[in-house]
Amino acid sequence: MKLPHRRKFLHLTVGAAALPVVSRVAWAQAYPTRPVTMVVGFAAGGGADVIARTIAERMRVSLGQRVLIENVTGASGGIGVGRVARAAADGYTLSVGSLTTHVFNGAAYPLQYDVVKDFEPIALGPLHPLLIVAKKSMPADDLKGLVAWLKNNPDKASAGTSGVASVQHLAAIDFQNKTGTRFAIVPYRGGVLAIQDLLAQQIDLIFATTPDSIEQARAGNIKAYAVTAKSRLGAAPDIPTVDEAGLSGFYVSNWNALFAPKGTPSSIIAKLNQAVVDALGDAAVRRRLADLGEELPPREQQAPEALRGLQRAEIEKWWPIIKAAGIKGE
Repeated sequence: MKLPHRRKFLHLTVGAAALPVVSRVAWAQAYPTRPVTMVVGFAAGGGADVIARTIAERMRVSLGQRVLIENVTGASGGIGVGRVARAAADGYTLSVGSLTTHVFNGAAYPLQYDVVKDFEPIALGPLHPLLIVAKKSMPADDLKGLVAWLKNNPDKASAGTSGVASVQHLAAIDFQNKTGTRFAIVPYRGGVLAIQDLLAQQIDLIFATTPDSIEQARAGNIKAYAVTAKSRLGAAPDIPTVDEAGLSGFYVSNWNALFAPKGTPSSIIAKLNQAVVDALGDAAVRRRLADLGEELPPREQQAPEALRGLQRAEIEKWWPIIKAAGIKGE
């Protein structure tokens, strides 16, 4: 006599347990119902910030909600990334990541999060090589002359970076190793701040991201010696490649990408990925990014799984270099 009651009880229990799952699916399908925040770990006006704002404006069209940018600086972008790692996995707080924040920092800083395990990849965005630039009063007129001047003036020059373990920092170390030069490396809380001091001639050179430096280089406000890539930039065709300038094979490229906190529903990841893909396919966005010296990855490389593969490959390449150099953030 008690069996039917037990079956009824079990049926109700299973139904109740399923309610949160159904509710979660419905909630994910309705996403987004309010503005989305993208956290940039570097200063406003810098390369990562400009790229994020350019893409965010177009993502608003696909998502039907505003996409806000919040700048949270410090620890080479790590403070901002940490905030996203601790955020709810609901698609409303995202990380504008880069080679620095989601690769280098994992080897250089004692993080309270894992750069791979604590994030869901969304989409790979623009990629860009660096520009080797110096203050306007630098005596050298070309890259070979810069190397010669640095060799003749050991430890007298200073190179700005966007922070410890940033792409500018590692490029500077690699440059020293390859050229036998020595100079101080000065970390800033963002690349744009370093550029400001370069313009003020408070520092001597920067291995700068193109968004941070290309407009100043084109205007002649700083000296641009080479682009760290195999081909010249369409946005600055007068700047030679490192191969042409006499430092063959010195290739360094940064990238930007979007990540969500671990556990974000796959349907939300898919919506966000499509919004990024739509943005990167927009003619106005493409023109703006090209003007900044950015290159866009092929469509197949914009998928979440492709971004995860790139991140893992970069970790395998760079972590041993960082550890060998003894780079430690604080």
